[in-house]
Amino acid sequence: MDKSPKKTKAERKAAEAAELERHEALRAQREFEAFGAERERRPGILTVYEVWWCQQYQWLKDKGYLLRPRYAPEWVPSWEGLQCHPFDCEDGHISRYSHIIDATRMSDGLYISLKVVNKSVHPHEVEIGQYFMMEHLASDPKNHCIPFLDVLSVPNEEDKQILVMPLLLNFTMPRFDTVGEVVECLRQLFEGLLFMHNNHVAHRDCMSRNIMMDAKYLYPEPFHPVMPHMKRDFSGYVKHLTRTQRPPKYYLIDFGLSRRYDATEENPLEYPIFGGDKSVPEFQKNANVPMNPFPTDIYYLGNTIRQEFLYTKKGLEFLKPLADDMVQDDPNGRPTMEAVVERFDLISQKLSSWKLRSRVVSREDGLLENMYYGTTHWRRRIVFIVRRVSAIPRPSN
Repeated sequence: MDKSPKKTKAERKAAEAAELERHEALRAQREFEAFGAERERRPGILTVYEVWWCQQYQWLKDKGYLLRPRYAPEWVPSWEGLQCHPFDCEDGHISRYSHIIDATRMSDGLYISLKVVNKSVHPHEVEIGQYFMMEHLASDPKNHCIPFLDVLSVPNEEDKQILVMPLLLNFTMPRFDTVGEVVECLRQLFEGLLFMHNNHVAHRDCMSRNIMMDAKYLYPEPFHPVMPHMKRDFSGYVKHLTRTQRPPKYYLIDFGLSRRYDATEENPLEYPIFGGDKSVPEFQKNANVPMNPFPTDIYYLGNTIRQEFLYTKKGLEFLKPLADDMVQDDPNGRPTMEAVVERFDLISQKLSSWKLRSRVVSREDGLLENMYYGTTHWRRRIVFIVRRVSAIPRPSN
């Protein structure tokens, strides 16, 4: 029992390190392709794309956005002269994506993310994001599109814009504790995609990597944006509450492939374009045939349910019939988002409070993990029942 938390942390740190190595290998490959020569790969050094962000440091600061110390012009690595590895230091960790970096809004200390967009590559992303920021849409609680807090034009680079957005976390982190938490997550995602479709926008890439969560209330102390299991200052592991204790809001992000259509266009047609999920059935043999992108959105979200819940968790089998319909090979046989929402509401209503409060079990957990997580889950469960905390935790608007 006492060793289980330590083992879990060690495994989590190992998984983070493996993921970082994978990103490093991919980054090295891209730099080789772009610059024709392999750069020195010392741990912790600035990458080519990080240098670009460093060049924007003072301009962004003048705009009210402060990058981490790693990107300051006067930065000196904190590990120099010390007997420690760069990865053990806050400033030794590289932003994982070349076009996204974290920062702090200086006016109120809000942690944010900055995303650089090339207008020539993704000409509709800013337009669609700003459309959902219009007052009558932004105030709608069914709107789960990531908000654009600001849009900046990069000096001397006319093709580039920087989107200022809240700092979000992968929607699967930290792990789901109860079935009710999963139900609320999916309710919000279904609601959000229906909201987009009702406003005649097809996301066209709503797979798992483009689903995020506002997790700031889950963490009593800020998490590190690159290594979220660590405190922001890297002084130790960060603690978090459950989604039942602090219900989060989920967001659909990345409108680079999204398109908005006229309300009178009942069957818009677009040539297939592959997003992060390459498994779309209708794209496999019909890459040159224009298709309605809305049923493809249904597939993406249905496949996310399979990949993130049905294949990896136990006790969520009630989702399978709906997910199976959402991922049918024939896009014309898939339900609309309106039908998905209605069916999911009926499914949720049939779940007992006991089922909703039951623990979500990972298929990868061993005996010790199950003993540890099971014990802590039951302690919380008893408190929630006594205090009559809702089994489906919804965030306040």
